[in-house]
Amino acid sequence: MSNCQHKNLVLIKERSDKLRCKTCHLTITSEELGENYCPECYEASGKRRYDFEKVALNPSAVSQYRCEDCGITIVAGG
Repeated sequence: MSNCQHKNLVLIKERSDKLRCKTCHLTITSEELGENYCPECYEASGKRRYDFEKVALNPSAVSQYRCEDCGITIVAGG
């Protein structure tokens, strides 16, 4: 067990740049996708599908924090 007092906390924000494939419903960040096709559809059928929709975030009652001193993730709320 760590002796850290967790006094140096940083809020971990939810990603708001998620996309969902309209065919297979894979959810992926725009950073991971880039300007490419859906990797799941391509693996399953060999077809390159580019049809995605933005995923709306549902505000969560749970917040996550990371201690900058020891690296532990702390979940608050819920």
